[in-house]
Amino acid sequence: MIDAVVHGASEVIVDADTRHESAAVAVADGEVAAVGPTDAVTREYPPENAVASVDADGRAVVPGFVDSHTHGLFAGDRSDEFAAKLRGKEYQEILEEGGGILRTVRAVREAGTERLLGNLLGHLDVMLAHGTTTVEVKSGYGLDTDTELRMLDVIAEADARHPVDVVPTFMGAHAVPEGTDADDYTDAVVDEQLPAVAEQGIAEFCDVFCEEGVFSVEQSRRVLEAGEEYGFTPKVHAEELTHLGGSQLAADVGAASADHLLHATDEDAAALADAGVTPVLLPGTAFSLGAEYADPEQFREAGATVAVASDFNPNCHSQSMGMAVALACVGMGMAPRDALDAATRGGAHALDRTGGTGTLREGAPADLAVLDAPSHAHVPYSFGVNRVATVLKQGSVVHDADGLAVPAPEALDA
Repeated sequence: MIDAVVHGASEVIVDADTRHESAAVAVADGEVAAVGPTDAVTREYPPENAVASVDADGRAVVPGFVDSHTHGLFAGDRSDEFAAKLRGKEYQEILEEGGGILRTVRAVREAGTERLLGNLLGHLDVMLAHGTTTVEVKSGYGLDTDTELRMLDVIAEADARHPVDVVPTFMGAHAVPEGTDADDYTDAVVDEQLPAVAEQGIAEFCDVFCEEGVFSVEQSRRVLEAGEEYGFTPKVHAEELTHLGGSQLAADVGAASADHLLHATDEDAAALADAGVTPVLLPGTAFSLGAEYADPEQFREAGATVAVASDFNPNCHSQSMGMAVALACVGMGMAPRDALDAATRGGAHALDRTGGTGTLREGAPADLAVLDAPSHAHVPYSFGVNRVATVLKQGSVVHDADGLAVPAPEALDA
């Protein structure tokens, strides 16, 4: 069955190396069946025979965004902390005063499960409208076994209910809860939380905030190595606020990704590249903190596949991967095509989705966005504006703001 034919596009971005002009994409059985010049594709896959015909009408088509780092499940509001930071208060000061992550922990513990699910589904709606088709969501606002498990249950339920693919990550080691210290809490994560999370069977990755004043390299290693024993792939929050050694830890344990990396060195970049660890850069975080941006060139020169993600959370409140791409261009000096690749194919690498996710190669999952613009460069060029008109997930139209998609007549008669 032909699921969809997207035709008449000004350009189709297949991946980092391939771009077609005056192009079309045909989808069969949820995968890209053909991509190339519109005349050639539509001869083999007539739009009138497809379940959905999408007339791109001179617009650009790009792979769906793969947002490989979010803390998108939370409750409460911390907009006042944004104002405090503008007055000069440092992030660590806010955390030490019981704000930051710990404030969100209190709100999540108090929130009902339905409230948490509604919050996450609402965020996923916004992400989808902005072109995200796959997103990682972490736990880590529970910091106790019961709440961490409840968060992972909510993440799994959201994945079942929503068109966006939601990838679950356990991050019990996100902060040290009130009333304990880092050593004792590390013991709790290793001895209590990880076994329970493994028995639950939802999480795919295990992440840790390796940072001064949070978890040391040694404590982080304990968590990640224990997680590996239960089958969880490691991830590391590394070198965000200081240079502590999280990058080398990520390389040592063969993590899927090392994320943030604002203070990473050339030696860190080389270690990550040699170990096959994807550096995930989060320009929205630097923007919200007023910090210097990470340097993508040091990782690219080392031979790593760079990813860009949103880091959507109460401290970096943007669900838009388009905004992340714009900041990657303006703040980190990336070319639009490179930033787009980092936000699609690069994000897929950071989530161990290397079978074509984040591309529009033949055989890849047919996750794509039609832009309300003639070029992919309009994603960063039109910063602060959502340029996504229509989104397809595995060949099904799941968002259509401009009414580009119509059921084909012959499909309706079938």
